[in-house]
Amino acid sequence: MNKILVTGGAGYIGSHTSLELLKAGYQVIILDNLSNSSEESLNRIQMIACRTLKVIKGDVRDKSRLNQLFKEEKIDAVIHFAGLKAVGESISVPLTYYDNNVGGTVALCQAMSEAGVLKIVFSSSATVYGIPMHPPLVEDSKLGVPANPYAQSKLIAEQILTDLTKTGENWSISILRYFNPVGAHESGLIGEDPLGVPNNLLPYISQVAVGRRPELLIFGDDYPTRDGTGVRDYIHVTDLAKGHLKALNRLENFSGVSVFNLGTGQGYSVFEMIRAFEKASGKTIPYRTVPRREGDTAEYWSDTQKAKRELRWKAEKNLDQIALDAWR
Repeated sequence: MNKILVTGGAGYIGSHTSLELLKAGYQVIILDNLSNSSEESLNRIQMIACRTLKVIKGDVRDKSRLNQLFKEEKIDAVIHFAGLKAVGESISVPLTYYDNNVGGTVALCQAMSEAGVLKIVFSSSATVYGIPMHPPLVEDSKLGVPANPYAQSKLIAEQILTDLTKTGENWSISILRYFNPVGAHESGLIGEDPLGVPNNLLPYISQVAVGRRPELLIFGDDYPTRDGTGVRDYIHVTDLAKGHLKALNRLENFSGVSVFNLGTGQGYSVFEMIRAFEKASGKTIPYRTVPRREGDTAEYWSDTQKAKRELRWKAEKNLDQIALDAWR
């Protein structure tokens, strides 16, 4: 495999994965509508890698654009990131999330099938395990009821991809369930800089540290955890990106569908994250505790043995490195 289509490649995880692909010698084509990302990230990817990539501004739901793209380019495989990811927003506008995340996956797979491109790595989420979660979560854990339309859209997309392997076509599919991606590239040139109010803990801490927000809100300090705050499996985004390359390589000699957790196999609490960021930045992070949010669980983290065994991948970066790179 040489030429890879990356949908949503200008986004947070997509940009870091595109960079790792370039560094590994792949030709990269990015399809992104830039609805929640910036062209600047694409410039910086190329600057860091000292290589160029092809960028097509377009929507993954645009079937005619996809057909044209597959006709013009000899694409070997697809890594599919394109979609919306804000849990709270998905509750407010569920149809938008199903349209983007499910509709986009359907349109992409139709175009791939027609073009005979049957290798895909899919960006899924640990949220498909539903509520309640009982850590450590393994890939064959019984899936719970998704807590929101975002999680449901990922689960539906997983089912669509699984069903494709039963059609008689020789599909090769890796489904990657992320835990909590955080951090940034060590250069400090690309990272997570969300528009509006951050949905995730570390970008929120970062914005408090640089003075863009007055304080961090901690949603509950009375959980049955080691310090009362929620515990999550935070994985460095560069480690996560490298996991996609391992999953892509595996598709060369594999048919069917495989599911892999990408996490660290351990959990960190909110207070531990704050302390690590204070150490990295030299800043004090003011915070205020507010009531728990509905649907939040006390703790969850991954079991990553399958990824270690079958992908020969594991997370390498620790919490201090995560905080330092995020601060850069």
